Amino acid sequence: MTIDWQHFTWFHALLGGVLIGSAVAAFMLLSGRVAGISGILGGLLRWQAHDRAWRLAFLAGLVFAPLLYAAIWQLPEIVIDASYPLLLIAGVLVGFGTRLGSGCTSGHGICGVSRGALRSWVATGVFIAVGIVTVYLLRHVLGGVV
Repeated sequence: MTIDWQHFTWFHALLGGVLIGSAVAAFMLLSGRVAGISGILGGLLRWQAHDRAWRLAFLAGLVFAPLLYAAIWQLPEIVIDASYPLLLIAGVLVGFGTRLGSGCTSGHGICGVSRGALRSWVATGVFIAVGIVTVYLLRHVLGGVV
């Protein structure tokens, strides 16, 4: 995946960050819940009747918001250079890591860090470090062969 740096604007990145932060804060203040996607999906898979509706609505928003955006504005071109088997392996590893780390990047990196949770600071640091090492190994040591 590549970023089109020619058309990157700091304003859109800042606006996106403010919107995500505001949504997470509002969700926490109004419901007392953390907006971590793995926890929301995991809770839905446990299928507890008393909290199905909000979980389904939250996940539906993740699916339909980009579709609504695409109906109004043109989506940027997305290019993924990886093969489907590699994407499948990556998805399984992310799922395993999410369970192992008791949360995902949205739960730890956005919600936990903002609450000052030590385990979220550690988890986010590990996410970033492993990402850096992985990219370095794949692109520079293995020569981008994957």
